[in-house]
Amino acid sequence: MSFAEVLAGLPAVDHLAGIELIGPEGEKAQIENKPGSQGSVKVYHYLLQKYGSLDRAAANAGLILYAEHTLDARANPGKHPNIDRLLAIVADGRPWSMRIQAA
Repeated sequence: MSFAEVLAGLPAVDHLAGIELIGPEGEKAQIENKPGSQGSVKVYHYLLQKYGSLDRAAANAGLILYAEHTLDARANPGKHPNIDRLLAIVADGRPWSMRIQAA
């Protein structure tokens, strides 16, 4: 499946302003529900609903959902920060927590 096909099957996130991510050392990241990152909001929201946090299992599932973009992220570190984060979680096993931000 392509990333576009994956996104079509995920729940809508129109009710979200974004998702706040909290790393294992307190670092924070934000994914805003705006053009260019709406697909990531959908993926991360789905992972939160299914797994409750971004642990290694959730990160692996996310990499599958990102489909062809995961291959591009592996070939071009830094190009896809939301995928790079999942790759780092798989590599180091340190989970991140997530908080939904309502619109």
